[in-house]
Amino acid sequence: MRDHIFFYLNGKPQRAAGRDAFQSVSRWLRYDKRETGTKIVCEEGDCGACTVLVGRREQGKIRYRAINSCIQFLFQMDGAQVVTVEGLAKNGELHPVQDAMVKAHGAQCGYCTPGFVVALAAMFEEGSRDARKALTGNLCRCTGYEPIIKAANECDASRIEPVDHRYPWPLELDDASREAVRIGNFFKPSTLEEAIQFKAAHPKCVIVQGATDFGVWCNKRGFVPESLLSLNAIEGLGDIAHDGDAIRVGGRVSLAMFEEFITREVPALAPIMDRFGSPQIKNAGTLAGNIANASPIADTLPFLYVAGARLELAGRDGKRVVPIESFYRGYKTLDLAADEIITAIVIPNIGETLRLYKISKRSHLDISSFTAAFHMQRTDGRIGSIRIAYGGVGPVVLRLPRTESFLAGKPFVRETFEEAGAIAREEITPIDDVRGSREFRLQLAENVLCKFFHDAGGAA
Repeated sequence: MRDHIFFYLNGKPQRAAGRDAFQSVSRWLRYDKRETGTKIVCEEGDCGACTVLVGRREQGKIRYRAINSCIQFLFQMDGAQVVTVEGLAKNGELHPVQDAMVKAHGAQCGYCTPGFVVALAAMFEEGSRDARKALTGNLCRCTGYEPIIKAANECDASRIEPVDHRYPWPLELDDASREAVRIGNFFKPSTLEEAIQFKAAHPKCVIVQGATDFGVWCNKRGFVPESLLSLNAIEGLGDIAHDGDAIRVGGRVSLAMFEEFITREVPALAPIMDRFGSPQIKNAGTLAGNIANASPIADTLPFLYVAGARLELAGRDGKRVVPIESFYRGYKTLDLAADEIITAIVIPNIGETLRLYKISKRSHLDISSFTAAFHMQRTDGRIGSIRIAYGGVGPVVLRLPRTESFLAGKPFVRETFEEAGAIAREEITPIDDVRGSREFRLQLAENVLCKFFHDAGGAA
């Protein structure tokens, strides 16, 4: 078992031990390595000025993804390759993205520029040309987006060398990614059994995978965890695949991997995932983390509720399966024993009519005020069965059994859904908060039923 973190930075091996391993990646880059191209601004994953590329092996393939280094920690980099803006240039020659930014005058004050450059490099690494989507997580306070987009559009992609050609993958990173590591109160076990034993011995430990919330807690709230557990070395938890008539999502599958897979399988979920967060956030955060965070406004939960998703939990007494609805016992209260870990999310194939809705103050990159999911089967102009889940209207995401029961067997007409809206209002207990009033959410609970009716093919 190693007592240090091992990774590569711009093609060179690095080791971090002791207190150094608990620094944020951005601070280590700037203050320890003097790689000052990586900027620190918000330190909560919002602005993208600290964007770097992190390379890992995903289901057998090396993938370099953009992440916010301000809310990632060195201990998370074990077995990875980090590439900064300084690492994009080669032999003194600018990377084609950097060259295009110069020619298009894509920099004003320049403070945000390195993050934009790295995010665009990640876009080309993925074979995309959708610059607006790729730059969703990068903010320019000088309002210089037009020349930045111009630079992206005019960049000569044929000149871009893939990162794994620029930095051939060191096989020792594969070995490092599988090895167990223990540094102080941090443990990266190599087996699930070791992880379970550690969690049982440290019931207040924090499982850190994406750290998209954890990093903010540490940077902004001074959070100091009792102990930390990483699942990065445990085989199988990073896989997503078909499992019979369902989709099986491993416990450390990133939201980006989930989005890529689910877009083909469940197109109705794609717009919700697109609005979920920036590429940097989705590249780090995990579906299991979104579930375990237990927020009543988590964007994935209404879909998982109506899809009948099941959670596989592993503990000292073995494995058990819990329907996602039963997993939440109250606000931030889970049916999860101190020694248990979410190892997989199993999502049955979902057919017929599925519609998902998210209401937020901003269209993208904003926390939801209200969410809803509908899964309906229809026969001969009547509603055969329907599942409804609302978020942001109670301490947990709620199914609406009375509304569902009322709708089952009724004619598929607007009047039916208008009546159902009155019942839905009575099934929820929203509160006033900064994202909306109680009355606002009650009205949404009614209105979204009529919207679903029209979206599902209903006539006016």
